[in-house]
Amino acid sequence: MENTEKTELFEKMPIPKAVMTLAIPTILSSLVMVIYNLADTYFVGILNDPIQNAAVTLAAPVLLAFNAVNNLFGVGSSSMMSRGLGAKDYDTVYRSSALGFYCALICGLLFSAFYTVFHSPLLSMLGADSETVFATGDYLKWTVSFGAAPAILNVVMAYLVRAEGSSLHASLGTMSGCLLNIILDPIFILPWGLDMGAAGAGLATFLSNCVACIYFFILLFVKRGRTYVCIKPSMFRFKRPIVLGIFAVGIPASIQNLLNVTGMTVLNNFTASYGADAVAAMGISQKINMVPMQVALGFSQGIMPLISYNYASGNVKRMKKSLTFTMKITLSSMAAVSLVYYLGAEFLVTLFMKNPSIVAYGTRFLRGLCLGMPFLCMDFLAVGVFQACGLGRKSLVFAILRKIVLEIPALFLLNYLFPLYGLAYAQLTAELVLATAAVIVLVKLFRKLQRERGNGS
Repeated sequence: MENTEKTELFEKMPIPKAVMTLAIPTILSSLVMVIYNLADTYFVGILNDPIQNAAVTLAAPVLLAFNAVNNLFGVGSSSMMSRGLGAKDYDTVYRSSALGFYCALICGLLFSAFYTVFHSPLLSMLGADSETVFATGDYLKWTVSFGAAPAILNVVMAYLVRAEGSSLHASLGTMSGCLLNIILDPIFILPWGLDMGAAGAGLATFLSNCVACIYFFILLFVKRGRTYVCIKPSMFRFKRPIVLGIFAVGIPASIQNLLNVTGMTVLNNFTASYGADAVAAMGISQKINMVPMQVALGFSQGIMPLISYNYASGNVKRMKKSLTFTMKITLSSMAAVSLVYYLGAEFLVTLFMKNPSIVAYGTRFLRGLCLGMPFLCMDFLAVGVFQACGLGRKSLVFAILRKIVLEIPALFLLNYLFPLYGLAYAQLTAELVLATAAVIVLVKLFRKLQRERGNGS
């Protein structure tokens, strides 16, 4: 089957229109995800109950572990699908999507079973004590015991749908769950509703992820015969080339996620030694900085199918032009945002907290964090290209360089040289080096492709 509408998008549509068609829905979805991630914390926080707040915080590492599966089978399978489309190898496309879907489902069920059987020791490992264990357990009952499979499938299916160029549908599916969660949270959590506290936040998350999955199942049913996303059990086979192709991209993406969590943990531990006000200020600054970061990430993820398709089809010229256009858009927008953030840092922090001490800390933190944004977007774009082309080793090297070699040592050094305030500049230090490396590696990659395929300039 060849979908002429998708062929038009990948092969003939003007570059600016093709990039925006794929990237804008992904960016909107990423921004909604930022709001969604804050919803549970915000509405539980209204209760002003430290036990209920602690439950959501203590459960966070378990939910973050889902991202390892999301990246393994979402990023890995979608990259394999887009490359299969570019090579007109539709059997690989179908089998890649089926393998990604069923492996994600199996991992979700295993997550649920493992937590349900070993929930008592796991709750202790998470730091739950006699006061918080019941609230944390109630939250995780809905989000993990019942909700692991829909939480993982929701994200992985969005990747699979986006791989064939249906970026709008992928984002609508994800956003439908996020928006429903935001609506349900106050109803389930607050006293004027069901008054379930943290357990209500977990139930809202579970139901929202189920609705998002239902959206994708309905979409695949309606588009049957016109979609490359295949979830037929008969197509689920562990064929060596497909498994290796998925893992080559997916495993580095999973490791990258785990390294990001490690880097955040190190930063939080350093900040905690300076008191609660410093921790609160760093948290607020990171959340504000997350908005442009998600925009940059949305661009890099959005254009991955376009890069993958043209890489596999040998159209190096269109691939290069797509990346160049995206670089111009993201670099200019991130530079503008950095300027606005730097000048308006105090005002932005005040929107979240009026405490003078926290505002003073947060202003200086945000000014340090925002300066790295233009360089960070180059890192995102480079890793996106590597993942799109199946160059998992390069994306893994960048992930290790970013956190292990550069950012975490910079945290130690800058905190020693400039106590507390130096922490906010660790990302800038790492991204300056990585942005330079990204440009060099991308230039060499395109020169190599042009020599091999001879159709780019």
